[in-house]
Amino acid sequence: MGNKYKVLVLAGGLSEERQVSLASAKAITESLIRLEYEVNVIDSATGQSLLDSGRRYLYEKDSGSDSTMVLKQPAEITLMESINSKPYKDVDVIFLALHGGAGENGTIQALLDLAGKKYTGSSVLASAVAMNKAFAKRLLRNENVPTPNWLLLKIGNKSEIANYLPVISKKFAPPIIVKPNNSGSTVGLTLVKGFSDLAPAVEKAFEAANEVLIEEYIKGREITAAIFNGKALPLVEIIPSHELYDYQCKYTKGKSQYICPAEIPEMAAKEIRELAMKAYEIIGCSGLVRADFILDSNSHPYFLEINTLPGMTELSLAPLAAKQAGISFDQLIEKICESALDK
Repeated sequence: MGNKYKVLVLAGGLSEERQVSLASAKAITESLIRLEYEVNVIDSATGQSLLDSGRRYLYEKDSGSDSTMVLKQPAEITLMESINSKPYKDVDVIFLALHGGAGENGTIQALLDLAGKKYTGSSVLASAVAMNKAFAKRLLRNENVPTPNWLLLKIGNKSEIANYLPVISKKFAPPIIVKPNNSGSTVGLTLVKGFSDLAPAVEKAFEAANEVLIEEYIKGREITAAIFNGKALPLVEIIPSHELYDYQCKYTKGKSQYICPAEIPEMAAKEIRELAMKAYEIIGCSGLVRADFILDSNSHPYFLEINTLPGMTELSLAPLAAKQAGISFDQLIEKICESALDK
């Protein structure tokens, strides 16, 4: 594709995963520059460019100052207002480097569809379904994809939490997983080992979203399956230094080990690839996605969730799987752009 195409990277936003988005955007933009694309980076929260004329990042070494200022400032130009502004004009493709919130739940995808813009990642419907963990689990279980048992709580305000505790204790015995239903990067996630810890865990998840997912805890090996354009990439096993693959283990270098291809029985690997492909097709995903599984002690896999805009940082799993398949990071970025242009 060379420098023939113009790419706008959409980054930042106002979700809890803003910092992850900025890190992904940095890696993506550096790759696009190496590929000699004409590239700009826009913060979806403000419409402001995150690159200056010298190609230096305004959020380089992000001490919190720049991004904190962005979050505190009223958005002078919302995405809806800015989508037809100059930075979006004559752009061939918009590369979504957003994670969580409106950037991943179909909202921004819908706006871009209405504006007639081509963008990376999945459609409005697939993005919305995948972001709603309980909905995706219900849909996939109906299609015989195994997933841990769950209970969805729709909490109006914090004072209601106490009313739900007996309902949870009746359905589940510890340990259990408590997490927001519609956020990623393990934000708000807790492994509850005793009922005395249940209320604080639900409160923590509620701070991120008013829909809280209570999920059966299945002890096992964490396996992730990346799918790109309908083809499975090599599986990755995650070995976190903590009991769970939490935010710190995800984004702190050295806090987790990644084995690719995952050293698991071939029959289990085949089943995970098939289940990941099935989830990809049923939900209607496109481009690059990552499906997460737990492999129990009997080598039975359980689907956890699917991410339609997986991280693209140096520690991210989808690029690692692509590399194992012989696709370099720059090649992956170029193929993602080509895939969006072919939609």
